[in-house]
Amino acid sequence: MKKVLCTILCLLPLLGWAERIKDIGFFQGVRPNELIGYGLVVGLNGTGDKRGSWFTVQSLVNMLSQMGVSVPANQLKVKNVAAVMVTAKLPPFAKPGTKIDVLVSSIGDATSLQGGTLLLTPLKGADGKVYAVAQGPILVGGMGVKGAATQVIVNVPTVGRIPGGAIVEREVPLDLSFREEIRFNLYRADFTTAKRVKEAIEKILGKGTCKVEDGSSVLILIPASMRSDVPGLLATIENLEVITDEVAKVVVDERTGTIVIGKGVRIKPVAVAHGNISVQIKERPRVVQPPPFAPGRTVVVPETEVKVEEEVGHLQKIEGATVGELVEALNALGVTPRDLISILQAIKAAGALEGELEVI
Repeated sequence: MKKVLCTILCLLPLLGWAERIKDIGFFQGVRPNELIGYGLVVGLNGTGDKRGSWFTVQSLVNMLSQMGVSVPANQLKVKNVAAVMVTAKLPPFAKPGTKIDVLVSSIGDATSLQGGTLLLTPLKGADGKVYAVAQGPILVGGMGVKGAATQVIVNVPTVGRIPGGAIVEREVPLDLSFREEIRFNLYRADFTTAKRVKEAIEKILGKGTCKVEDGSSVLILIPASMRSDVPGLLATIENLEVITDEVAKVVVDERTGTIVIGKGVRIKPVAVAHGNISVQIKERPRVVQPPPFAPGRTVVVPETEVKVEEEVGHLQKIEGATVGELVEALNALGVTPRDLISILQAIKAAGALEGELEVI
């Protein structure tokens, strides 16, 4: 059996990894908001929407009519225009006049947005209110070149970005002044981590000022003496360090053969045998010709060779393995990453994998 090197990403901190509170969660209300809008991109070099994209034609007619130009829809050609959806994230505490990046994506049959300019597009939030307006030239990371018989497309030319392409017109109201309490939410729910966050905050605020509500939320009671400067208090809290706790987990991606093994993953005593069956089929067409001046015709006779090989699966005993020992033992079997995925699934099914197995 050939020994194949398996590339495995192992997260192996022997001790807990101290992280800042600001890196593992957020204060409730202090978060970005999604914005979306519909607009037109103009100035394309014949790579815009085709005549069949009637929503693009209608949008162009409506825009021109608002500018006092009346054009029949059946006389418009929109090959230099593309209908797009514009999305952006409104950061917390963004003030009017702040510039934010926008993402522009074609929704018609345009082949490329390269060289185009987005016209003034209102960006709305989930409440239907306009929070920003976007406009400007688009930067496209892909490209497409088309000839008479073929075309070459690199990356995705129908999606582009406009750095600083939107200006905030309205801020999301969030008043932190004189708050009596505020809630801290973890990105990843874990009771142990939530308890450690509570203990770290109580070291500066005092006992009884925090309460773990569930695995992802910690309620912070703000002392009366600190309510006049809540932002300053939150700045102090978010820089506190805590040792996070993670669930022992193995994540595998069957499409790419990627395996990520987190800390705390162990294997109970188990024996593993793994073998492969490989089938090789070779076709060797042979040309048969009749003798000179003899009746008959030249024919092609197929010759097929089938070869079946079965690799012997050696029984490998794995007992009480850590992550490093597990990798070493499985490499001793000469497995490929995809074989390793199958082995891990079988070990999990046998109840010998102490941890969660997630397939993405």
